[in-house]
Amino acid sequence: MKKSWYLVVAAVAIASTATGSFAQTYGKRPVRVLVASSPGGPSDTQIRLLVPVMSEVMGQMLIVDNRPSANGVLATEIAAKANPDGHTLAVGNSGTHAVNATLYRKLGYDPIRDFAPVSQFSTTGMVVAANPRLPGGTIQDLMQSAKSQPGKYNVAVAGATGELAGDALWAMLKVKMTNVRYKGSSPATLATLSGETDLSLLTPLATKGHIMAGKLKAYGITSNKRSPVLPDVPTMAEQGVKGYDFQFWNGLFAPANTPKATIRAANRGIVQALRTPSVKKRFDDLGLVIVGNTPEEFAQVVKTDVAKFRKIIIESGIPRL
Repeated sequence: MKKSWYLVVAAVAIASTATGSFAQTYGKRPVRVLVASSPGGPSDTQIRLLVPVMSEVMGQMLIVDNRPSANGVLATEIAAKANPDGHTLAVGNSGTHAVNATLYRKLGYDPIRDFAPVSQFSTTGMVVAANPRLPGGTIQDLMQSAKSQPGKYNVAVAGATGELAGDALWAMLKVKMTNVRYKGSSPATLATLSGETDLSLLTPLATKGHIMAGKLKAYGITSNKRSPVLPDVPTMAEQGVKGYDFQFWNGLFAPANTPKATIRAANRGIVQALRTPSVKKRFDDLGLVIVGNTPEEFAQVVKTDVAKFRKIIIESGIPRL
C-alpha cells in the first residue's frame, strides 16, 4: 500500500514539475492562437471548445485572435512569419494548408516548410446549401437550372476548400457558377441566407440550424458518407456524381522551429480536450468526426492533401489566383 502511494505521489510530482517548467519558459505572456476566420465559424468554434483544457495542460493562458480574410491567407501568413518562441499557434484547415499551396500562384507562406503540425481536430463533409428561392431539391435540379442560365448563380466562397470543392463539382456537372469570396464561414452563410448570394458550400455546423428552420435548402453533401447530423441529405455520389469526395479538416499548427516542448504540450492538450465527454459530445452534435492525431501523423495528412489538391487543380483547369 505504501509503495503504491509513493508511486502516485511521484507521478503527480513529475507531472507538476513538467508543467511548471514548461510554464516558466513563457513567463506571464499569453499564447496567441490565430484563427483565419470570423468568430462563430467552424475553425473558431472548435478551438474555443479546446482552449480551456489546452490552457490547463500547458499551464499557460491561450487567447484566440481572429484574423479573417479570403481563404484564410492573412492569419496563416502572420503565423508563418511569427517568432517561433512558443507564443504563437494557428488554427489551419484543408484550405489554408493544402488547397492554397496550388490555388495561389504566389502564396506568402509554404504550408509544409513554414509550419510544425501539432494535431488535427476533425474532418467533415460540406453541404451544398442554397437560399430557398432556388429551384428543386436535388443536385440534378440545380444543374438543370444553372445550365439554362450560365454564370447567373453566385456562390459565396467561405474558404479555399469550399471553393475548390465547388469548382470541381461544377466542372463535373458541366455548369458555370460565379464565385464571390467572403472572409470565412459566418459572412458566407449570412450572404446566402439574405439572398445576397445564391448558394455556398458550408459545414454541417454552419448550416444545420438554418436547414432545419427552412432558411436554407441542401442539395447534397460533398463527403462520401452522409453526415450523422444531417442524415437526410444525400451525398453527391448517391445523386450520380461518381468519384466525388471532398472533406474539410481543421487542426493546430505552430511556426516552424517552435520548441518541441510547446508542440508536445499543445498536442497533449488537444488530445485530452477531444477525449473530454462534454467536448466530445459537442463535436458529435456539430457533425464533426474527431481525429486528435500525433504531429507526425498530421504532417503526413498535410503532405498527402497538398499533392491531392494540386493534382485536382491542375488536371481540372481550375483558375489559379
